[in-house]
Amino acid sequence: MLAANSPTAYLTIAEVAAIMRVSKMTVYRLVRSQALAAVRFGKSYRVPESAVEGYIRQCATTAD
Repeated sequence: MLAANSPTAYLTIAEVAAIMRVSKMTVYRLVRSQALAAVRFGKSYRVPESAVEGYIRQCATTAD
């Protein structure tokens, strides 16, 4: 977990895919559908670590 006053950690699409154990294309689809928040830096996307944690938490609660 991130502390409230610490800087936001950004992950690459490949890192998010590895954490979620899905393909990079799946992560791109989540970003494009705005189900997963992301920021575009130049030609690549970066996903805040908090957005990944929130998405996983949201999916876990809807699965119950």
